[in-house]
Amino acid sequence: MILRPIACALAALFATSTVHADDFQLQRVLVEGARASQLGIADSAGAGSAGAKDLAGRIAYRPGELLEVTPGLIASQHSGEGKANQFYLRGFNLDHGTDLATWVDGMPVNQRSHAHGQGWTDLNFLIPELVGRLDYRKGPYSAREGDFSSAGVASLTYANRLVKNLASATVGQDGYRRALVAGSSEVTGGSLLYALEAMHNDGPWTRPDDYRKLNAVLRFSQGYANNGWSVTAMGYRGDWDSTDQIPLRAVRDGHLGRYDLVDDSDGGEARRFSLSGIWRRTDADSASKVSAYAIRNQLALFSNFTYFLNDPVNGDQFAQPDRRVTTGVDATHTWHMHRTETLSSDLTVGFQVQNDNIFNGLYDTRRRQRIATTREDHIVETSGAVFIESATRWSDALRTVAGVRASNYRFRVDGDRPENAGKAHDTLVTPTLNIVYGPWASTELYANYGHGFHSNDARGTVATVDPKTLDAVDPTPGLVRSRGVEFGVRTEAIPKMQTSLAVYRLDFDSELTYIGDAGNTEAGDPSRRYGIEFSNYYRPLKWLSIDLDAAWARARSRGGNPDGDRDAGRRDAGRRIPGAIEGVAQLGVTVDPNGPWSGSLRLRWFGPRPLVEDNSVRSNSSLTLNGRIGYRLANDLRLELEAFNLTNRRASAIDYFYESQLQGEAEPVADVHFHPIEPRSLRLTLVKQW
Repeated sequence: MILRPIACALAALFATSTVHADDFQLQRVLVEGARASQLGIADSAGAGSAGAKDLAGRIAYRPGELLEVTPGLIASQHSGEGKANQFYLRGFNLDHGTDLATWVDGMPVNQRSHAHGQGWTDLNFLIPELVGRLDYRKGPYSAREGDFSSAGVASLTYANRLVKNLASATVGQDGYRRALVAGSSEVTGGSLLYALEAMHNDGPWTRPDDYRKLNAVLRFSQGYANNGWSVTAMGYRGDWDSTDQIPLRAVRDGHLGRYDLVDDSDGGEARRFSLSGIWRRTDADSASKVSAYAIRNQLALFSNFTYFLNDPVNGDQFAQPDRRVTTGVDATHTWHMHRTETLSSDLTVGFQVQNDNIFNGLYDTRRRQRIATTREDHIVETSGAVFIESATRWSDALRTVAGVRASNYRFRVDGDRPENAGKAHDTLVTPTLNIVYGPWASTELYANYGHGFHSNDARGTVATVDPKTLDAVDPTPGLVRSRGVEFGVRTEAIPKMQTSLAVYRLDFDSELTYIGDAGNTEAGDPSRRYGIEFSNYYRPLKWLSIDLDAAWARARSRGGNPDGDRDAGRRDAGRRIPGAIEGVAQLGVTVDPNGPWSGSLRLRWFGPRPLVEDNSVRSNSSLTLNGRIGYRLANDLRLELEAFNLTNRRASAIDYFYESQLQGEAEPVADVHFHPIEPRSLRLTLVKQW
C-alpha cells in the first residue's frame, strides 16, 4: 500500500494524461490495496489481481502459500521447511515450479537447469508484509509471458513505501519464532524501504527441522507507481534438516510414527542475493518499462527417498548442489494510438534477455559425506525473446488482444563426461489471441487461444549416455510447445459480488522432465488437460468478505494419439498422469469491523490424485481449516492469534507411489510414500506500527 500523498499524486496524474488500462490497474490496486474489479481490464477469466489488504488477510503457514490467492492453485510441501514448495494447478503436478512462472519485483524466481528439478521455485526469501500486489494469469494467452507460463503466471510486487513502519514478534508451537522490522522513510527526494526478518521453526517432526532463516530487503525509489524508478537489494539465507516422505507400510505396522523419518541426515542450506532495478515512464501517448537484475543463488540439498534400495550398506542419500548467477534485462514500450470515441489501440513491443551461469552436480552421499559422483556440470543457458502485442478496443463492447512471441535458447554443457557435453539451441514462435465482449450488465465474455512452452534442462539437450546406467539415450528438444484454448465469463451483475467461470483445454507436445534424483531427462508422451474453474468474491458489507474458489481438471497422456480422448473406455487405461491434480476448493470468510476485533477462517480441500498411470493407486483428499483472530490493543498495537489445522486432521500434504527398501527388508516394496500435514498449531503475533 502507498501513502495518501501518493494517491493524491496519482489522481492528479490521471487528470492530466491518458493511462493505458494495464497501467491504470497497477496504480489503482496499489492505492486501494484490495481486490479490484477486472471488468474492462482483464482479457481472460483466469486473470486477476489481489492487493495488500487481501494478501494480509491470508492465513499462510509458509511464504509460498501466498500464491494460493490464485484461484485453483495449491502450494504443498514434502520435505523440510527450507525446501521449495510443491505446486498444483490446472491438472498439473507442477513439481517445484515447472509450468508456473513466478516473478518477484520483476525478477524470475524459476531456476532453469536446476540440480533438483526444472523450474525450481524457492519463495522462502519472500516477506509477505512487503507485498503490495499479486497479479496472476492462467493459461498461455499472453505474448508477454514466456518460459514456464503454460499453466499460469504469478507476479508479486513489493510496495515502494509502507503506510506505517512496523515491528512484529511471533511465538508459536513447535519452536516457531519470528521477528520482523520493516519501514520506509523519505530520503533525498526519494523513499528508502527496509526490512529485516529472522525466523526459526522446528515443526512437529520427531527430529526437528531446526529451520533458521535470515532475510533482508533494502530499496530506494523515486516517483510513483508508473512514473519513477527503484533499486532493490535482497539477501536471504536458510539452513534446515528434513523429514522427507515416509512409506505408509512402516507407519501401518508401527515401525514409524507419522512424524518420524528414515534418514536423519537429510536437509539443506540455501543462499540468495540479488540486485535489481526498475524504471517506468507513462505519459499521454506512451508507456515504457525497463527492468534489470542480477541474482546469485546457492543450494546444497541432501535427500533420501528410497532408503536402502540401491545401496544396502551406505543407503541411498544423494546430494544436489547448485550455484548460479542469473542476469537479465526486460523492456517494454507501449504506444497509445488511434484514440477516438469508439476506437482505441495500444501497440506494445518488448524484449527479454536472460543468462544463467550454473555449476551443479549429483553425488551419492552417506550422512552428507560424498562417496561417489554421478555427474558434475557447468551449464551456460542463454535466452532471448522479442514480442509484439496489440490491444484494440473496437467498440464499447468489443476488444481484442493479439500477440506473437519469438524465443531463442542456447545451451552449453561442460561436464565430467565428454559424451554428455556440447552445445544446442532451439527457437519457438508462439502466437496468442484474446477476444473480449462486454461489459454489458456488468458482464464480460472471453475467448482465448494461445501457444506457450517450457524449456527442458540443458543437460538433456546434449546427453547421449545415461549417467547412472551408461545406456545410450537420445538428446531432447530444448523447448516444448503447449497449446491452449479457453472460454470464460466474468460478471458483477450481483452488487458487491465478483464471479468468474472458465473452461479450458491445454495440450503439451511432451511431458519431458529432468529427473534430478537420477541425473537424466525422462521423455513422456503428449498430454491433454481439460478443466473448469469457478471463482467468487462477495463483499456484502464493508467489514465482511466471502470468497469461494473451486476447480476440476482431467489430465491424460495422449500416447502419441491425438484422437485418444475420443474413447473413454479401454484406451483410458494407463493414461493417467501421476500426481495430476483433479479437484481443489477453498472457502474463506474475513470479518474486519471498526471495533478492536477482527477474524478470518479458511477451509481448503485438496482433492485425490492418481499416483500411477492405470489409476489403481490414488491419494486421499486433504481438508484443512485455518483461522485467525486479531485484537487491537491500541491504535498502533495489535495482537493476532493464528491457528493451523484447527480440526487436527490426519491427512497428507503430498503422496507418491514408488519402490523403496527399508533396512532389514529383503526386497524392494512398491508403496505409497507420504508427508503428513502439520497437526494443529498456534502462533501468537504482536505488531507495533508507527
